[in-house]
Amino acid sequence: MSNSVPAGTWISDKVHSTFDFSARHMVVATYHGSLPDFEVTLVGNEDGTARLDASAGVATVKTAEENLTGHLLSPDFFDAETYPKVTFTSTDVTRDADHLVVHGQLTAKGVTKDVTLHGEIVGPTVAFEDQEKLGVTLEGTIDRRDFGMNWNATLPTGGLVLGHEVKLVASLELNKA
Repeated sequence: MSNSVPAGTWISDKVHSTFDFSARHMVVATYHGSLPDFEVTLVGNEDGTARLDASAGVATVKTAEENLTGHLLSPDFFDAETYPKVTFTSTDVTRDADHLVVHGQLTAKGVTKDVTLHGEIVGPTVAFEDQEKLGVTLEGTIDRRDFGMNWNATLPTGGLVLGHEVKLVASLELNKA
């Protein structure tokens, strides 16, 4: 088993990849949303180094409720009109067997912060029509306030409507370019 990302350029398959986020809601539940308009490129170099770059268009944010989606697009959260994209650029990609650690910089709402993502890498394998594929799942947690997403309200019995921590999950099927 290799301890480097397979050599080549790997591009996200939009049909078979997702980028989701979740946060505590009303103290007792976890609410989920997604950014379906995203692209990821993973480059494995012959020397064993790797780079991962990603961007997502925030105008297509999806939740189960239209008013919530509208609120996420507003200046209280993503401010999609002013900041149409969220980006991630790796600074270090490390593989140990199937475990992947990606350090990088996440930019949202004009603010850039260091973020570490942990996950799994599977493959490569050859699929139909000799297409090489690689699977990557990455997870991390951020504090939304670090990115200027400060909106909240206090519940009548105490506690906040929305938790500060946001879990990020990317489930990627990558095609070799």
